[in-house]
Amino acid sequence: MKDTLFFIHIFFSKKSTFVKLNFLTLEYQLLASIAYVLPATVTGYIAYYFFKSYLIQQNSDKKKQFLSDKKIQSLPIKLQAYERMLLFCERIHPAKIVIRIQSISDKPTDYVSLLIMTIEQEFEYNLVQQLYISSDAWKAVTSAKNLVINKFQQISMQVNSVHEFQESVFKEFSNISSPTEIAIEILKNEVRNFIS
Repeated sequence: MKDTLFFIHIFFSKKSTFVKLNFLTLEYQLLASIAYVLPATVTGYIAYYFFKSYLIQQNSDKKKQFLSDKKIQSLPIKLQAYERMLLFCERIHPAKIVIRIQSISDKPTDYVSLLIMTIEQEFEYNLVQQLYISSDAWKAVTSAKNLVINKFQQISMQVNSVHEFQESVFKEFSNISSPTEIAIEILKNEVRNFIS
């Protein structure tokens, strides 16, 4: 029986040593795995971070380049739109349109209707230009057009002939700047901002 107990004791003591050795081997393998995985994970994370930053920077650069190219391509169209609206304002300047458009009757109301029709036709012809100019410039142009039309209607109610109407228009706008001149200045300032 002593031999059996001795054998069991040796068996268990060897087994516990085996278990301890096995446990130490697992612990060593776990630490070795962590030693390999941790640097790989850190390297992977750093590579991901730099690659992500690089992609973001590339996208940003491409977007800036695209917008710059688009701006360069659209500049001639915008400048042409500003030219057309400036020309429109010059053409509807009260003193100039009264000289350019001759009356077909002696009634001031008929003449004003002809002037308004001419202004509206030119405005409709240039209506698409609002796509290419700023909203402030567009408001200035439409405001100038409406103010000129209203002023023509007011003056036509106060006179009896086309000749009196024309004289009143010249007198009215010789002392003050016309709404079209203000709109022209706004257009010129915006064009200067584009070019510089």
